[in-house]
Amino acid sequence: MGRLSNGRNKGLEKTSISILTAVFLVFIFCRVCSANNLNIGNVKIEDPDSASGTVAVDFDMSWENSWRNSVNHDAVWVFVKYTRDMGLTWEHATLEQSGGDPTGTSPGLGATLEIVVPEDRKGGFFRRSSTGSGKIETVGARLRWNWREDGLSPEDEAGVRVIGIEMVYVPAGAFYAGDGDGSSASTYSFKGEGGILPVEISAGSVMISSLPSPNDDIDASAVQVSGTGGVEGNENFPAGYGAFYAMKYEITEGQWVDFFNMIPSAAKDNRDITGPGGKNSNGTVNRNTVSRNMGLAATSRPDRSCGYLSWQDIAAYFDWAALRPMTELEFEKAARGAGSSAAKGEYAWGSGQAEAATTISGFEGGSEIAGNEGANVCFGNKTFTGGDAGQGPLRAGIFATSRSTRENAGAGYYGMMELSGNVWERTVSLGRAEGRAFQGTHGDGVLAAEEGYEGNATNEDWPGYMPGEGVSGAAGSGFRAGSWMEAGAEGLRISDRSRASTTSTARLPDAGGRGARTDPGF
Repeated sequence: MGRLSNGRNKGLEKTSISILTAVFLVFIFCRVCSANNLNIGNVKIEDPDSASGTVAVDFDMSWENSWRNSVNHDAVWVFVKYTRDMGLTWEHATLEQSGGDPTGTSPGLGATLEIVVPEDRKGGFFRRSSTGSGKIETVGARLRWNWREDGLSPEDEAGVRVIGIEMVYVPAGAFYAGDGDGSSASTYSFKGEGGILPVEISAGSVMISSLPSPNDDIDASAVQVSGTGGVEGNENFPAGYGAFYAMKYEITEGQWVDFFNMIPSAAKDNRDITGPGGKNSNGTVNRNTVSRNMGLAATSRPDRSCGYLSWQDIAAYFDWAALRPMTELEFEKAARGAGSSAAKGEYAWGSGQAEAATTISGFEGGSEIAGNEGANVCFGNKTFTGGDAGQGPLRAGIFATSRSTRENAGAGYYGMMELSGNVWERTVSLGRAEGRAFQGTHGDGVLAAEEGYEGNATNEDWPGYMPGEGVSGAAGSGFRAGSWMEAGAEGLRISDRSRASTTSTARLPDAGGRGARTDPGF
């Protein structure tokens, strides 16, 4: 038992310590999105404490284009997975303490950071502790794993991996949903009681509705919403007023492959997007390069947004990463931001102008850019010239540069990328009762193990949950913000709800998503 390798990265020689014998240290290069070059490596197990049943997990971390200002900040959601069988299966580690900069943790040296660990202790946010922007580099960051609480004993052998996901903070406060309806505004847009457009979601209560979309619950012509009280009958529904974090980018092919390769074999069979229910190919289809060989997945374009993800697929990823789905109200806030009103027909970058990418400049290795001047969104079912060519999504963050404005970068108000276009955002729908039952619970890193349903998310309040099956359906979910396949730009609008309650369990070539987490409040 000399080395442990994760398939892409070289394993380091084993180390034995007094708490966990024959602990294996795995060097982790966590490629979340090379647009910002998030790297996690030099993972070590240190400082064992037999009395508390804990051990430190140390690592180095860096990422680019970080910021903290008076409005919001970015962060990295960091969690630990451990294995007791030489990497055949992986489990989610529980940290020792919650709170801000918990005892036994460290932001490391080289950057002024702080750590926030939520009450469920399934991971921690690393973020700037003061105003600033630019690259973050920290050496010797530390989280503390409570291996005893996770059921291990001093005689167990275990190895660890550290995984990070870039996130963006959306502060608490009122915002507007809906922007009108018709040719100059969004189809089936939310409206307030009496036809008021748009409608403010605040600490008070308001009745909101949409025009009669055929996919909405016909028994819910109006829904009472309160930012601090959720929806009528469910005070825990995340209505967007409260603070939350959301992924800076849509799930990428690299993230999907890392997830897929760490779940059990039976779960892999149910999450395989290369099979007949998805791509039906190990080749490149609609610019998706994910392949499966000898049970493991691989990708040649890890920074590209991942299509062919069903609702069950993204729910499983969120559960595994201890995140949760985002609601369609949270989506509108993330894109539009706080403000006095909403502009008719606006896209995520705050204007009604959209320029589709048609060319790709440079080798598609993570630093390619859109080649046509003014391009800020991927839509129109274009056949690209340059790069890998073809039809499909582009890499996450492709339009952002050090000199780009929000509109040039195609960025949402708070700094999330590709909220309009590229791949559809799979969100929790307000338009169906199954969606309005969403309690906003977070995943715990554990997927279903029931025969036939292995690899499903297990949160009972998430859309599509069925007892004994986990999230095996999709009722209560929907689509927002359009995709690369949209012929016109109308579906890319922030408030367009033409498919907001469309129930689909299919692996569509232009469907993906991004996860969220409620602000821990520390």
